[in-house]
Amino acid sequence: MTDKIRVIVADDHDCVRAGVRRLLHATPHIEIAGEACNTHDLAELLDVCECDIVISDIGMPGLDGASNAVPFLRRVLRGHAHPAVVVLTMICHAHMMSGLLHLGVSAIVDKRDTTAALIDAIQAALTGGVYLSEQVRVAMETTDTPPQLRASVLSAREWEIFQLYVQGVAVHEIAKRLQRSGKTISTRKRTAMRKLGLETESDLIDYARKIGLI
Repeated sequence: MTDKIRVIVADDHDCVRAGVRRLLHATPHIEIAGEACNTHDLAELLDVCECDIVISDIGMPGLDGASNAVPFLRRVLRGHAHPAVVVLTMICHAHMMSGLLHLGVSAIVDKRDTTAALIDAIQAALTGGVYLSEQVRVAMETTDTPPQLRASVLSAREWEIFQLYVQGVAVHEIAKRLQRSGKTISTRKRTAMRKLGLETESDLIDYARKIGLI
């Protein structure tokens, strides 16, 4: 490989960035295009630095002041020709991980896993694959209602209905907007909840908040 993989590293802990920096510097085909300690700095870096991969924590200060970078990463992943996103985190909640995959995150690496996992995640993200490190995979496989990978969880229409509903759009309004019956919308909403392992409205709202939809 002649062209190096350009990576931006974002984490609010200096020791984590230092560890990732050391690892990537020892990998010949990867170069660090920039570092950020919060979401604001990450946003500024993405405006001025070309990169292929963003490695980001999700529990760092967000643009709205909360300690949640997910809403910003969601906006990045909606952009045209966006970089791939690798999440590096200590949060190993199965539904949270599933939600990140739904948003388009390419890889999730638990900070407790080996350093080799991060290199594997970068390679997978670069080729359009989906990668989960060992701790993340175990957490997702051992939950009572294990979420699936993003390609098989919700259909595009189920995901659209789910997003509209958690953003406060009533079922009858969604039905009118999508030109479907209220019964169809309700059925697809229930199907989406079942696939995500969500049983109650409270579970649904909590899940949506964790992945930055509300």
